[in-house]
Amino acid sequence: MTGWTAPVPSAQDSTAEVTRGDRQRFAAVWAQNLMGTSYVPMTSAEVESRLAGYTDRLVDALLSEPFDPGPARSVGVDLVAVHFTSAESLGRTVDLLGAELLGALRLGGDGWRDRVAALQGALCAGFLQAARKRTLDEQEAIRQAVLDARDAVEQALRTSEARFRAIFTEAAMGIGIADMTGHVLEVNDSLRRILDRPAEDLRRMTVHEMVHPTDDAGLWRMYEELVRGERDQYRVEKQFHRPDGGTVWTEMIVSLVRAEDGMPQFQVYMVEDVTERKRLQERLRHQAMHDPLTTLPNRALFLERLSEVMHDHAPDERIALCYMDLDGFKVINDSLGHHVGDDLLLAVGQRLERAVRGDDRLVARMGGDEFVILIQGSPGTEHAIEVADTVLGALRAPFRIGGHELSVSASIGIVDRPLDGQSAAALMRDADVTLYWAKADGKNRWALYDHERNASEVAQFRLSAKMPAALEAGEFYVDYQPLMGLREQTVVGAEALVRWWHPEFGRLGPDKFIGLAEETGLIVALGRWVLRQACLQAKRWQDEFGNRAPFISVNLAVRQSRDPGLVADVEAILAETGLAPTQLQLELTESAIMGTADEPLDALRALSRMGVRIAIDDFGTGYSNLAYLRHLPVHELKIAGSFMEGLRDAERADPVDARIVGTLVELAHALGLTVTAEGVETFAQARRLADIGCETGQGYFFAKPGPPEDLRDFITAHL
Repeated sequence: MTGWTAPVPSAQDSTAEVTRGDRQRFAAVWAQNLMGTSYVPMTSAEVESRLAGYTDRLVDALLSEPFDPGPARSVGVDLVAVHFTSAESLGRTVDLLGAELLGALRLGGDGWRDRVAALQGALCAGFLQAARKRTLDEQEAIRQAVLDARDAVEQALRTSEARFRAIFTEAAMGIGIADMTGHVLEVNDSLRRILDRPAEDLRRMTVHEMVHPTDDAGLWRMYEELVRGERDQYRVEKQFHRPDGGTVWTEMIVSLVRAEDGMPQFQVYMVEDVTERKRLQERLRHQAMHDPLTTLPNRALFLERLSEVMHDHAPDERIALCYMDLDGFKVINDSLGHHVGDDLLLAVGQRLERAVRGDDRLVARMGGDEFVILIQGSPGTEHAIEVADTVLGALRAPFRIGGHELSVSASIGIVDRPLDGQSAAALMRDADVTLYWAKADGKNRWALYDHERNASEVAQFRLSAKMPAALEAGEFYVDYQPLMGLREQTVVGAEALVRWWHPEFGRLGPDKFIGLAEETGLIVALGRWVLRQACLQAKRWQDEFGNRAPFISVNLAVRQSRDPGLVADVEAILAETGLAPTQLQLELTESAIMGTADEPLDALRALSRMGVRIAIDDFGTGYSNLAYLRHLPVHELKIAGSFMEGLRDAERADPVDARIVGTLVELAHALGLTVTAEGVETFAQARRLADIGCETGQGYFFAKPGPPEDLRDFITAHL
């Protein structure tokens, strides 16, 4: 627009005035037209505020004297600066600067229109110049960004390459790279050192040439999966051959490197030498699996070997266990000291290893003085017995330990059976049970597992386990058998006999459970219960029959006689039931009362002073100290039923049995004791006993044990 002079408006036009309101109205219209044409979001208030300033500059330029359209050029530049850069923004602005501007300012005439045209041209020139510069600046920025990015990528690539090379070269872990055919392309110094081969030799090798005989098939299965692209990585423990014939243990991670299209391209091997760690593990495993004293395999290794045999065996293959325990070792250990005991165990282990060594056998120390011999592929029980006899023979010669000559024997439990259907736990359990049988049968011998004997013992164990609950549940009951006066044929007493009505096995006699109760200690509680029931029943008879009521006789077990609370229990039960002490008789076996120590004997004396009768049951079957008998607090002897057998037939009586019974009766009478004969089953026996002088008889001839109602009727019938 340089050199151009706009016409001067007429005198009438030049006198026009432009108010602030005129300017604001134009700015508002301008803002409304430009809304939405900028790529930068702005509110209408923000747009109108900016355009108000541009309007002032345009109006001032329009009204300037002399006229100068230059400010309109700067308005075009500023429009671009505030992001109104589109052709639509420019077009709408140019349209508004025409008649709309003059109308808003209330200006008319050709002179003003010419000036507006000049302003439009100047604004367009500034707008285009600013837009072009902006485009050039953006292109330059993009170019520079591209250059910077390329430089950064190249620098990162160089850094990455240097880092990889440093890691590859200097890494303590062996690294190798192979193609997908298995040919080794590159190895680092650590891998060369681990495998003890020159790098050139390794590069001429393939992965498959590095097979070791101990490699698991699963290792190469994983390798094939990686080559096919089915897995990206796997970790294994692998051995490698060395040129000197040795091997090296490694932990190896194999990773797959894929190309840009995802196809397998390289294999990367990262190999760590773990030979020392492996050797340490083997040493620790040996220590964990072997007895430190005898160096024999220990329980852990034995059970592991046994489990392996159970898991992987041929059809119909047999196995045998000889479970051994030294007899009397505790005495040696306690008397001569643990150091002598340890030396003895070491010597025993050495003899065992020499005596039964073989590829199909394993000798292990299970702990303490217990050893076990595993015989794999046993051809039969005879073979296991032969091994057991060999062991017993090897131990016969004395051991010279620390200046002592020690003789030891062993008990051995033998289990021999087919492997099919067996478990390691069952074999060990049965071997342990059989060892217990060998000890119980006299020691210095072997015992062979017997299924029927074990089933019987298991049944006994089940009974003993259920006895406490059975006592609580009221499964026990008491039968009564009369004690008959042999001359007057009246009931003078009744023996209380406990029974167990088992919900599974039915009626059980005392021979089935009294021994178990003794072993478990339940006999004290059971005996107390029987005593209470018997005293209650005796009191009922006393209330009914008065002076003709029979006394009650209750068996007292050995453990009961030694119970510190016996006297207090008897006294409390008598007080609770109201039974007179003279109506109670307690029976103890001959062996129990003859072997009674001072304290239990004091309890019997206290009971005797209380008025309770004391009887010796099964007299004549033990080894009585007759001189000692006179000092015991005893009131009655009950002669064992075994002596009655010779008196069954009146015409063919055994004179020896008759003489023995007569002697026992005379002895009892000399000591001031009464006598009851047990096991009376015939009239001849009853009559002969009465002739001998025996006061009382008990047996099936008179009545079998039965419920209290039956005995009541029997008493009534013999009043």
